Amino acid sequence: MKYRPLGRTGLQVSEISFGTWAIGGSWGQTDEAESLRALDKAIDEGVNFFDTADVYGDGRSERLLAKATKGKEDRIHIATKFCRAGDIHDPATYSERQVREWCEASLKRLERETIDLYQIHCPPLAILKEGSIFGVLDKLQAEGKIRAYGVSVETVEEGLFCLEQPGVQALQIIFNLFRQKMIDELFPRAREREAGLLVRLPLASGLLTGKFTEGSTFEAGDHRSFNRNGEQFNVGETFAGLPFEKGVALARGLAWIAEGRESLTRASLRWILDFPEISCVIPGFKNVRQVEDNLAARNVPSFTNEEKDRIRAFYEEEVREHIRGAY
Repeated sequence: MKYRPLGRTGLQVSEISFGTWAIGGSWGQTDEAESLRALDKAIDEGVNFFDTADVYGDGRSERLLAKATKGKEDRIHIATKFCRAGDIHDPATYSERQVREWCEASLKRLERETIDLYQIHCPPLAILKEGSIFGVLDKLQAEGKIRAYGVSVETVEEGLFCLEQPGVQALQIIFNLFRQKMIDELFPRAREREAGLLVRLPLASGLLTGKFTEGSTFEAGDHRSFNRNGEQFNVGETFAGLPFEKGVALARGLAWIAEGRESLTRASLRWILDFPEISCVIPGFKNVRQVEDNLAARNVPSFTNEEKDRIRAFYEEEVREHIRGAY
């Protein structure tokens, strides 16, 4: 496993880490025993960083991480998120009293004294611009409740604004072969500010595994069903904002990148890791096989400049116009 600095936090994190939305819920049925086996496998393979949130399964994924990392708290780092258990548009959601309550609840579920990275969970830009939330997080950091803080953002505009806040040390972004807008403005600024970049949804909710057809269906409790068109939250969180059928067709148009890289999944992750600004990718998983498949991206060849140019042209000419929602 290779490790990269998480911005200026002082943490070195595995370049392939994992997100725990899928084992918490909203990705179909889960099995706790298999989830724990998968977490153990990731740790055995050198993964030392996991991302979660208080709303993933109403705390389920935080509790699973507590079990999997018991006795390993000093070497396994955890990022969690807050605010979406309340009304994200209400300033009271970001009050010191409320944020402390959520922080303490996460600490209790995680069975830890300090959260390594505490992230605001996709808040509206208006809340960020009001600014008081950053003062609250500064207090929690000074008290040792959190080691560092960051923001999970939806758009380039939100990310650029957050990078101007002195205490923000990391951004969590949606970035993948179908979602390349971040490259031109956000990446250079993050590099200048020495901010960590965590990449969520690197496989576009599974589109970039190449396993779906236009007729694929999902369980009612899976966000790929109930949020397919942005019915519950930002449409970009599901299939990168692409209409599902169009995304399936576009994935076929990228099948060539798997040549010499074993699979579309591994090639898609490798493309992201080829950007030095990225601290880590955090794909989801539900079982040991998926953990192993994602980790195999460590060993496949990087992309040539010619291949990168071809991919960028495909995005500009075939993909960009179909992405829905602000990004």
